[in-house]
Parts: sequence; structure tokens; C-alpha cells
Amino acid sequence: MKLTAIIYPDSETDLLVAECPEIGTASQGHTEAEALANLQEATDLYLESFPQAVRKPAAIHTFELAHG
Repeated sequence: MKLTAIIYPDSETDLLVAECPEIGTASQGHTEAEALANLQEATDLYLESFPQAVRKPAAIHTFELAHG
């Protein structure tokens, strides 16, 4: 099953947050590889417990703002 991982820095810690928008799971780690591995484990455990979880379609887009 192919899923999406969105990884970004946590504004309050030195960790990276990893989220899977299709399933709704999230995890974190000190590196991108660690955050992704933790997200994969969290998502796998979640789907083991909730095999009927509804997979929400995800689309990733970028946009620009006039200021900032």
C-alpha cells in the first residue's frame, strides 16, 4: 500500500513531525529517516488495530501568498 508522508519541523522542539494524511497517523523523530520509520511503524500498528480504517485520498498542492 502506497501512502503519503509529510515531514516538517516541530515549532516547539528540535524534532521532525511526520504525518500520513490518508490514514491520519503521525509520529516524530530527530531525522527525516527516523521520523519516517516511526510513522511507518505507527501506521502499521494503527491498521492492525483498525483494519477497516477509511483511507482518505490525499492531494498535495503548493500555493503562494502575496506577503510573507
